[in-house]
Amino acid sequence: MSETLPAPQAPQPHTAAEAPRSNTVLREILRGSVVTTVLALVAAFVVGGILIAVTDEDVAESAGYFFARPGDTLAAIWSAVAGGYEALFRGAIFNTRADDFVGGIRSLTNSLGAAAPLIAAGLGVAVAFRVGLFNIGAQGQIVFGVAFTALMTFRLDLPLALQLPITLLGGIIGGAIWAGIAGVLKARTGAHEVILTIMLNYVGVLFVEWMVSTQGVLQKAGTTQPISNPTPSGAVFPDLGPAFPNLDLGFLFVILATVFVWWLLEHSSLGLRMRAVGENPHAARAAGISVPRIYIYAMLFAGGLAGLAGMNQVQGAVTSGFNQHIDAGFGFDAITVALLGRSRAWGTFAAGLLFGALKAGAYQMQAAGIPVDFVLVVQALVVLFVAAPPLVRTIFFLPKDDAEKSAKARAKALRKAVAQ
Repeated sequence: MSETLPAPQAPQPHTAAEAPRSNTVLREILRGSVVTTVLALVAAFVVGGILIAVTDEDVAESAGYFFARPGDTLAAIWSAVAGGYEALFRGAIFNTRADDFVGGIRSLTNSLGAAAPLIAAGLGVAVAFRVGLFNIGAQGQIVFGVAFTALMTFRLDLPLALQLPITLLGGIIGGAIWAGIAGVLKARTGAHEVILTIMLNYVGVLFVEWMVSTQGVLQKAGTTQPISNPTPSGAVFPDLGPAFPNLDLGFLFVILATVFVWWLLEHSSLGLRMRAVGENPHAARAAGISVPRIYIYAMLFAGGLAGLAGMNQVQGAVTSGFNQHIDAGFGFDAITVALLGRSRAWGTFAAGLLFGALKAGAYQMQAAGIPVDFVLVVQALVVLFVAAPPLVRTIFFLPKDDAEKSAKARAKALRKAVAQ
C-alpha cells in the first residue's frame, strides 16, 4: 500500500526577524514618563547653566578677548557654572564647608522642611487633578484653614498631647470647609471650579486680612499690626532631635499624608471611582457612580491637604503669629509640584523635595553672586520641559510615544484628505 505524500506547502512570505525582547523592554523604558521627567530636569539644569554663564561678569570680561585666549573664557564658564551648582548643592543637600556632620546635614533638613508644605499642598492639587478638577484655590484653603484653627483652638490652652492634634485637625477641617464650598457649587450648579477656586482665594485672603486686623477676632492684643497671636506652645511641632536640625514632626505628618493619598487613589474603592470620574465622567455616570458626590469628596480631600500645608507653617517654623500671607506662595507652587509629579502621590512627593531643595539652595547661590531669582527660572524650565515630552524626546533622541505617532499619522491623513 503506497503512502500518501503530503501536499506541497505554499512558500511563506519572508518576515523580518522579531526584535529581541530586551530591545523592546529598553524601548518601553526610554518612552516611559520617569525617563522623560529625569531628562527634563537635566535639560532644565543645562539651560540654567547656560544662563549662569551668560550673566556672569568674569565670563563676559574674558569673552572680550576670546580669540586671543579662548582657554580663559572656557575656564570662566566652568568656574561660574560649577560654582553656582556647587553652592546649590551646599545649600540644599550637604554643606561641605561645615565644621561637623550635623552642621553639614542641616542643608538637607532645611530642604525637607521647605518641602513639607509644598508636598502637602501639592497632594491636594493632585487629588483634584485625578478627578478632572483644576483646584487653583490652595492659597485660600491654606489661609482659611490657618485662621479657622486659630479661632477654634488657640485659646484652649490644653496640654501638648491634646493641643497639638486638635490644632492640626482644626487646620485640616478649615481647609476642607473652604475647598468644600467650591466642590458643592461645582456639583450642584455646574459652575467651573477654576473660577470658583480663584475667586475663593481672593475672598479667603481678604477675609483673613480683616480677621488679623480686627481686635477681638484674631489680631494680637496690644498691637495695631495685622498679625495674630503666636501659636500656643502646646501646638508647636516638636523637633525630631539633634540629628535632624531644623526638622520637626510636621514632616512625618506629610509622609503619612503621602501614604494615605497613595492608598486612597490606587488601592481603595473610592479611589477607583475617583479615577473613573477623572478619566470619563459620562462613562462613570453611566456605570452608576455619583459624579457630583465624587467632586465634593475630591475637593474636601484637597482642602484638607492644603490645610495640612498651612499647619506646617503655623505649627512649625512660624510661631510668632501669622497674617494673610502665611501661605508664602506655596498655594500656587503646589500646582507646579502636582504637575511635575504627574498627579501621583509619590511623584508629587519627589517633586516637592526637588522644589524644597531649590528653595533652600537659593540662599547659598545668592551668597555666591547668583541672583536668587535664578531658582525661579530653573523651576519654570523644569515645568516647561516636563509639560513638553515630545520636545524632550527630540532633544535626547528618544523613541517616540505611540500616542504621539498616532496623532502625527492622523494629522498627515487629514492633510492628505484636505489636499484631495
